[in-house]
Amino acid sequence: MVYIIRLMLIACVILMGSCSQDQNEKDSQLALMKTTNPNPIVTEQNKGVDKVKKIEKEVSSFDEIYDVAVVKGKKATLVVYKVKHMQRFNMKKIEANLNKTLEENYPKENFTVSSDYKIFLEAVRLVERKNTGKLSEKQAEKRLNEIIKMTSDMK
Repeated sequence: MVYIIRLMLIACVILMGSCSQDQNEKDSQLALMKTTNPNPIVTEQNKGVDKVKKIEKEVSSFDEIYDVAVVKGKKATLVVYKVKHMQRFNMKKIEANLNKTLEENYPKENFTVSSDYKIFLEAVRLVERKNTGKLSEKQAEKRLNEIIKMTSDMK
C-alpha cells in the first residue's frame, strides 16, 4: 500500500514538472497542430527586417497557405509554410507558384522554400530561440544553414 502511494506521488510530481514549461517551448511543441504564425526573423541585427515582413505577408496571401515562417540569413532566406488540408493534392503546384512569385518580386534573394513539417518545426524553434536570446546571431546563422541543408537533403 505504501509502495502504491509513493508511486502515485512520484507520478504527480513528474506531471506537475512537465506542465511548468515556458510558453515558447509549448508553441514549438504545438506548431504542427495549430497555426503559430511566428514573427519573421533576420539572423543579422537590423538588416532587412522590413523586407522579411513583406515576404511573410506575401506568402501568407496565398489562399492555400495558412501558416508561414520566414528566416533571413546573410546569404539565404528560408520560407516554410503549411498548406490547408484539402490543398495537399496541389503541393507541387503551390510550391512552384510560390517560388515563381518570390523570384519575380525578389530577384536578388536566394530562397529555400519548403512545406515539410519537420523543417517548419525547426524554423519555429529557431525563431523562438533567437527571440528569447538563447542563440546569438552567429549561432542562429549556423542553425539556419543547417536547416537549409536539411531541406536540400530531403529532396
